[in-house]
Amino acid sequence: MASILEEYENSLSRESFPSQARGPGIPLSGYVNARLERETPIFNKQRIDFTPPENINSLVVCSNQLCMSLGKETILRIDLVKADQPNQVELGRKDDFKVHKIFLDPTGSHLVIALNTSECLYLNRNAQKVRPLSRWKGHIIESIGWNKFQKNDTTTGPILVGTAQGQIFEADISTTEGGLFGTTPDQYFRYLHTLEEETGPAPVCCLEINCGYENRYCVIATTRKRLFQFTAKLTEGAEQQGFAPLFNLTMDDLPSIQEFPGNLGYSEIAFYTQKLRTYPMSFAWMMGNGVLYGNLDFTRPDSVLTDVQVWEYPSSDKPISIVITQFHFLLLLPDRIKAICTLNGQVVFEDIFTEKFGPLKRMAKDPVIGQIWIHTERAVFRYHVEREPRDVWRMYMNMGKFELAKEFCKDRPECMDMVLAKEAEHCFQKKKYKESAKCYALTQNYFEEITLKFIEAKQAEALMEFLLRKLATLKSSEKIQVTLLTTWLTELYLNLLGVLESDTSRRSSYLKTRDDFRAFLSSKINKECLSNNRASIYDLLASHGDTEHMVYFAVLMEDYERVVSHHCQNDDYDEALNVLSKHKDKNLFYKFSPVLMQHIPKKVVDAWVKMGKKLDPKNLIPALVNYNQSACTQINEAIRYMEFCVYELRETEQAIHNYLLSLYAQFLPDSLLLYLEKAGTNPNRIYYDLKYALRLCAEHEHHRACVHVYKVMEMYEEAVDLALKVDVDLAKSCADLPSDDEELKKKLWLKIARHVVQEEKDVKKAMVCLSSCNLLKIEDILPFFPDFVTIDHFKEAICSSLQAYNQHIEELKQEMEDATLSAKRIREDMQEMRNKYGSVDPQDKCSGCDFPLLNRPFYLFLCNHMFHYDCLMQTVVPNLPQYKQLKLEDLQKKLVSAVQPSKSRSHAKEEDSISLGKGQKSREQIKADIDDIVAAECPFCGELMIRSIDKPFIDPQRYKEEMLSWL
Repeated sequence: MASILEEYENSLSRESFPSQARGPGIPLSGYVNARLERETPIFNKQRIDFTPPENINSLVVCSNQLCMSLGKETILRIDLVKADQPNQVELGRKDDFKVHKIFLDPTGSHLVIALNTSECLYLNRNAQKVRPLSRWKGHIIESIGWNKFQKNDTTTGPILVGTAQGQIFEADISTTEGGLFGTTPDQYFRYLHTLEEETGPAPVCCLEINCGYENRYCVIATTRKRLFQFTAKLTEGAEQQGFAPLFNLTMDDLPSIQEFPGNLGYSEIAFYTQKLRTYPMSFAWMMGNGVLYGNLDFTRPDSVLTDVQVWEYPSSDKPISIVITQFHFLLLLPDRIKAICTLNGQVVFEDIFTEKFGPLKRMAKDPVIGQIWIHTERAVFRYHVEREPRDVWRMYMNMGKFELAKEFCKDRPECMDMVLAKEAEHCFQKKKYKESAKCYALTQNYFEEITLKFIEAKQAEALMEFLLRKLATLKSSEKIQVTLLTTWLTELYLNLLGVLESDTSRRSSYLKTRDDFRAFLSSKINKECLSNNRASIYDLLASHGDTEHMVYFAVLMEDYERVVSHHCQNDDYDEALNVLSKHKDKNLFYKFSPVLMQHIPKKVVDAWVKMGKKLDPKNLIPALVNYNQSACTQINEAIRYMEFCVYELRETEQAIHNYLLSLYAQFLPDSLLLYLEKAGTNPNRIYYDLKYALRLCAEHEHHRACVHVYKVMEMYEEAVDLALKVDVDLAKSCADLPSDDEELKKKLWLKIARHVVQEEKDVKKAMVCLSSCNLLKIEDILPFFPDFVTIDHFKEAICSSLQAYNQHIEELKQEMEDATLSAKRIREDMQEMRNKYGSVDPQDKCSGCDFPLLNRPFYLFLCNHMFHYDCLMQTVVPNLPQYKQLKLEDLQKKLVSAVQPSKSRSHAKEEDSISLGKGQKSREQIKADIDDIVAAECPFCGELMIRSIDKPFIDPQRYKEEMLSWL
């Protein structure tokens, strides 16, 4: 249970800590800072449960290694990781001595014990016995500058030693045996320099060795009133040889010295080194009339001390000891401890100790762990530093150092909001409106309040900056807010552009604002909102008369119809065509081509050609037909595009071909016949309308073209009739076309002959026609000649005709003789076939049913296959064509009706003769006809077998029934 005195002491500590509570009121931002319990103080004191057997003279701590000097000759070592296993070492001296000071290196491995008898002892962490440092004898040691760059459990490396006489020595301590007689741990002890004040040499109160950039070493040494800086650049590896080069200075390179009035009789300097860094960042020097504190910059050539300030002691109480943390330095007084913030010089913590444990003796800080230790003669206290930077942001904010304040509240949004609001207000007061807008946009302050503030100050650009920044922080789901800000920003941009455009002296500002506005419109973040509200944006642009940005916005929205329409309205047809060509929207081509064709026909057709099959030429016909009769360029370009569609794109649309025909017929008749001939004469592969082409050619009196169309339509008589009006040779070519119809061909040639005889009255040409067609004879054309024509003109024709008749008669005679000879040979073959026979053995069987053959009527084929009559019928009949099956059925009916068993043979013969007389077939003739159908060939060796090779074995109609029968 804690004692009453301890509770009183804790209450004093809490009361001295400044409260951070805020009064009630409306918060500055949207954040609510809810603290469920009181925060612990930054410096949290804990008394160590330790009662020393003797008075504590000195205490040092490094790397969790705590060493204390107890009484006269006891050293107590405690490894704080294993605090329950303390180690006690006796100095083992009989003379009258006293421990003056003890020094522990940063690793906690090397302990130097300075005695008031000008002697020094050494104790290694792994040893249980102290060893004298004989070379150090004769000097009272006041300070040691440890070598932090050669950490080793067995050796210290080169170190600096300061004495009460102001001398600085360099030494090296090692526990390794150096030789047969080398039992002393101090390797060497050499003099380097003497520190002096105005009265002469002064005790070296502190020594600190540091290495900055590029191997630049700095040694800071203090006396009671002065601070010395020794700097030099050592070559890499030279530090192992010692620090003598830092003190071997010329008159031009004397050390930097700071001197201050007042004298405590002692001084102490403390350094703060951030974790993972090798050199300190700040310092605090406790001197006569106050504390000199600041930062360290080892890159500076003269003095490494920067941002130096002095905190004067507020009363006559002089501090005993000092340590420094990241943002505070702590002063130890006889009955209390004070913590002063290095940022504002305010006392932020004061802890009063009761008289129960006696006056405070000394304060030490573990530079590695960061804990602070205080001891009296009978007690030890430890301070934990917890979340020291927690309120640093507020101090930096009040100092106006907003960037630093933001660095220390990155993980605390409510604090960051307060800093940003304060910075924004500060910039607004300084009339840095844009910077203020940037900060306001990041806060949670009321939107209306901020905007009204900029509107009242008439700072449109700052308002735009705020709105832009605020828009960037909105989520995509906040559609209403995004729409509002986007529309408002558009209005502000347009207002500002209007003002700047009218002022020629601000041309550069106008161009920059215009670029910013275009970047705003084209931003991917705003694209969806602008697209959804494009009608409002168009209205805004139209109300300001800003056609330039209306076109730019339409392009961004891919509203190319509006862009092209705008260019057309301003007679900028080339630019309109460029937009169409760039974006290749076929629907826009269809819509605007009629207008563009009126003004730039050649460029429009070039664009169509480049589009190729992406355009449907049928939809461009309205643009082509809208021309003036005098507009030669439009007509030529229309013909060029139609020819491109027909010959390059292989267009088969009838409307395209018909329109090209109409253009040819009206404006380019020389190409009309060429086009028709290229199209061919096959009606199935002609894509223009034949009737339309015929009417068009007749309307414009293109007779040759009409003749060609007649030929394609196979209207040869009309073709010949029309061709005779143009050219007889053309008519002749038409007359030769009906090659399959000789009668028609002869008729056509007779028309030509009649025309030649009656119209041209040219007998020679008529004879030429006679020779041109082998179907015409002289007697066919003689009626066309007038009666007065003499025979001399036909002499040759008549002779050749008679000669042809004679030749034909001779050919007929020869054919008759050949026919008679063939008939004679056929009769001989038939007679020979009647006499041909085959033999059948009694054991022969039917090839169809495999039963004895002689049991029933049968057929014997030349291939030696034998079939019963009924078996042959069953095999052959299903494979006969339908018409033969009907004929066979009819013959069988006739055969049945011809059989009359009840009548006598003589009466049968009489009826047969009567029937023959009536034109009916005899019974034998009917049987012969049936044999011709059924027994014309062997069913196994003839064509019947070949034709049935692809037929299934089972009839498809009976397949299902057959399949079920097998189950």
